[in-house]
Amino acid sequence: MAANDVTDENLWLEDIHGSDAIAWAEEQSARTIAKFESSEFDSLASRLLDVIDSDERVPLVSKRGPHYYNFWRDRQHPRGLWRRTTLESYRSSAIEWEVLLDVDALGRAEGTEWVFSGAKLLPHDYSRALVSLSPDGGDAVTVREFSLDTLEFVANGFVVPTAKSVFSWIDRNTIYLGTDFGPGSMTDSSYPRTVRRWRRGQSLEDAVLVHEVTAGDLEVVGIHQHTPGFERDLVVEHLDFYRSRTLVLVDGSPVHIQVPDDADLTVHREWLLVQPRSDWTVDETMYPTGALLAIHLDDFLAGDRSFEVLFRPDEHTALEDWVWTRNHLVLTLLSDVSSRLVALNPLSRWAWRDISGVPAHSTARVIDTDPDHSDEYWVQTTGFTTPSSVLRGVLGTSEPEVVRSSPVFFDSDSLAVEQHWAVSADGTPVPYFQVAARGLILDGSHPTLLSGYGGFQASRLPEYNGIIGRAWLDRGGVFVLANIRGGGEFGPAWHTAALKANRHRAFEDFAAIARDLVARGVTTAARLGGEGRSNGGLLVGNMLTTYPELFGAIVCGVPLLDMKRYTHLSAGASWIAEYGDPDVAEEWEFIRTFSPYHLVREGEQYPPVLFYAATSDDRVGPVQARKMAARMQRMGIADVLYFENSDGGHGGAVDNTHSARLFALMYDFLWRRLNR
Repeated sequence: MAANDVTDENLWLEDIHGSDAIAWAEEQSARTIAKFESSEFDSLASRLLDVIDSDERVPLVSKRGPHYYNFWRDRQHPRGLWRRTTLESYRSSAIEWEVLLDVDALGRAEGTEWVFSGAKLLPHDYSRALVSLSPDGGDAVTVREFSLDTLEFVANGFVVPTAKSVFSWIDRNTIYLGTDFGPGSMTDSSYPRTVRRWRRGQSLEDAVLVHEVTAGDLEVVGIHQHTPGFERDLVVEHLDFYRSRTLVLVDGSPVHIQVPDDADLTVHREWLLVQPRSDWTVDETMYPTGALLAIHLDDFLAGDRSFEVLFRPDEHTALEDWVWTRNHLVLTLLSDVSSRLVALNPLSRWAWRDISGVPAHSTARVIDTDPDHSDEYWVQTTGFTTPSSVLRGVLGTSEPEVVRSSPVFFDSDSLAVEQHWAVSADGTPVPYFQVAARGLILDGSHPTLLSGYGGFQASRLPEYNGIIGRAWLDRGGVFVLANIRGGGEFGPAWHTAALKANRHRAFEDFAAIARDLVARGVTTAARLGGEGRSNGGLLVGNMLTTYPELFGAIVCGVPLLDMKRYTHLSAGASWIAEYGDPDVAEEWEFIRTFSPYHLVREGEQYPPVLFYAATSDDRVGPVQARKMAARMQRMGIADVLYFENSDGGHGGAVDNTHSARLFALMYDFLWRRLNR
């Protein structure tokens, strides 16, 4: 079958909850599980569940007022506990938690197996929260007001029916809300196209319209900033995944912050920070892609364009993230895909200071700050063979100290982490990490798993993973993480290099790494597996159909695969900025070259493949994986397996037991296929 328009024999599988489609998915899933169920499989799943359920895991916290909040799942609480503690207790050997909401108990009481999707506390008050609960693990949630005084849902409080909603507090009695208000209120991408001001006691229909965007835009969001002395209201028009316009409401009227639509910006206190995603020339000064610029917001709105350049990228270093404390700005930098944290002080002409405590060749993430009140910050550090640690510091007062560390889940003393570089088809050097036994004999004998993503400017960074450790490394496998274009490892330019018509570069990068692993003697094609999910599923779907000779097995999770129909499925229209619009003839001409559903051909030899998805996934959906598996099976292609969880959303599984069995299925499939 050539890469051209064909009659789609599997359109019936697009009826996500249709009886015939569900029956097909259930029969396929049962057949797949039956191939692997054994005492060895159950033992692996149990060992993986021990990792996910371990009471020794580090509970990550967020400070709100005097308390530190955490959400926790374990064997006794598969749906989880929302809870809080104090700093003194968190730093002790045995944390005392105050349980705010037992999601399992709530589900039993209400007859709905709720999935906790987060909570937004009322700033500077902290007595109320807007809690998001999904009925099936998907992105659509019910929003309910919760009292942190009584630990109960507020009678006659704010309640938003299940939908893809965006919301934030304005004050105790008012919120900004975007949700499904009926026909015409959602964008083509399935997100809110209006933001409204909703007061306590009003019916949802009477919420006052503040702003709206077109159906072709991605969504609109309303934000009230609560910082004392700098209270303001913002509206953000998300035009697509990478373009947006931020408006300041001045006396109720929107004033556009006129930076390029593709720039990222934040407003904090008196400061406007801007990161251009493409070179930006202002008053004859060119600011490069990926730089970070600062200026007073009021000066900018008055016409001033004299930016301070806080960060300028080079070929090795990119800005991964930035976050404010009360008096400092903390930058997370990536230097050849290793983290570095620096603090800048605007009162000292933005002087830089490295934050200590970050191990070399590791990943560091600022996981929480309290920017309205203090210079406290929390950092998580991790590496392939180093369990995660949580550090706490106060800028200008105390250096970061390790507060808690995760346990060891696998033998890492015998492992070595190396970074190598492959050369892609266009000559671009592309890095990858290799985790393998020390003194690995380069004889091509090692089952090797190559994982990647390569999209949406998402960076794949070193991290400790007990699942990979137990399911793969402990068995003697080699794990490889690809840092291909399309990601954000080297800033916005690394991402844009693989957009739309240049998507092939991400696939060429991944294929170059596969070849390099064989050329170096790590493995052979027959012993090399490829794994990816979501956009990474599209990546390995193209490995399956375009580079089948490079791989011995593929695991393709919650994937995009039918790039002709993707914009009409679930939230697919929101990703046109990444892939292009297949309904535009000129763009379909390049999209068709990376649409696995249209590239698979009868009579070709393909490596064994496992597709997995979730019925409740309302972001990518199960449809594309269903159709790809069905098409390949209809063609008589051997060893094509499909598994679908009923719940779990885009994560693929909704609780720890389901997650452990899904991981066991993935790694058992790969181990068996790569060791034949």
